[in-house]
Amino acid sequence: MRLQILGLNHNTAPIEIREQVVFAGDEVGRAVERLTDIEGVEEAVLLSTCNRTEFYVITSDGGRERLQSWLRNERSLDPAFSNSLFALDADEAIRHIFRVACGLDSMVLGEPQILGQLKDAYREAQQFGTVGRQLSRLFQHTFSVAKKVRTDTEIGTNPVSVASAAVSLAQQFFAGFSQHTALLVGAGVTVELLARHLTAKELGRLFVANRDLERARRLASTFGGYAVPLSELEGTLPEADILITSTASPEPIITRSQIEAAMKTRKHKPIFAVDIAVPRDIAADVAELSDVYLYTIDDLQKVIQEGQTHREAAAVDANRILDEEIARYLSIERAKQASPVITALREHGATIRDGVLRDAQRRLDKGVDSREVIEFATASLMKKLLHNPSVRLREAAEASEEELIAATRALFGIDED
Repeated sequence: MRLQILGLNHNTAPIEIREQVVFAGDEVGRAVERLTDIEGVEEAVLLSTCNRTEFYVITSDGGRERLQSWLRNERSLDPAFSNSLFALDADEAIRHIFRVACGLDSMVLGEPQILGQLKDAYREAQQFGTVGRQLSRLFQHTFSVAKKVRTDTEIGTNPVSVASAAVSLAQQFFAGFSQHTALLVGAGVTVELLARHLTAKELGRLFVANRDLERARRLASTFGGYAVPLSELEGTLPEADILITSTASPEPIITRSQIEAAMKTRKHKPIFAVDIAVPRDIAADVAELSDVYLYTIDDLQKVIQEGQTHREAAAVDANRILDEEIARYLSIERAKQASPVITALREHGATIRDGVLRDAQRRLDKGVDSREVIEFATASLMKKLLHNPSVRLREAAEASEEELIAATRALFGIDED
């Protein structure tokens, strides 16, 4: 059984490609169920976020091409899409999942949200019955490693989030926020962080739009803002100097025509917009409009890199811990591989012992001298235990199988002398 990882992320594919393979909501569970229907795929977990879609699978026969073919068919992708995919197995796959959990593979170095997303992906796969013993051990060890890295290093200090990067970019655009209005679309963790950062910068007005109006109200009230149902989004757009979106919509919720109408009402007063969502919430052609400055999550990369330089030293320590933990995990897994053989060997020995014991007892019942019975039992036990190994060693010698002979010496502690 082999661990394989197939996927793409912000390091291998731009947003135009990543948004084609996002799995959201109920799609995740159905996808791992369909994935485990593929011949040779025994276990599967799917992690799908704005920056990555990665499948963690246990296979009996490799089958990398079958996994790629399944993904292309699942999302009706062009064959050239494979150029954006990466595939890892064995030690490289273990290192990758450890790095993901620790935030070392994130756009924001050391960001903590990815660990929660990985735990959610694992729980969802458990609910759909696609996690077995091997992935269960891997993920539990992964979570332990992430905790150790965050405890023993400073990788998580002075956090730079996507939300803070978006607000930092807005600060470069506006001299100050006190005379401006922000419209946030969504009501998740990222939008809450955006609201927190914006209000800390003395924002003039805040609107929060969401399909679930009650969620929007709860979030808006926390920061003294106003809630807007998604159905009234178009009427609120003209108010927005700052527009930031982060929803799970599979299609754009803000179109070019809506922005054009808003710009007419605003008399072409500029709009600064950041679309954090993948797939994108704001239609890509909005970027073509004059006086609209649209940025995607990929555009935030430069801002984020400037703010996380101080974490690079901590990343060195984190990678050292990863090296140690990878070696420890592999050692545990290799030991587990020997467990069935050890169990079978003990059962084999116990079966022989029981047979010899019965023969010895029958001799004692017949009145045979106990010393003679002991000699019989020990000789018989030794003969039965060593018969098959002796036969196999003779065959190995005849076939010049030096490795087997050397392994036998090592196994039984026999010196060559």
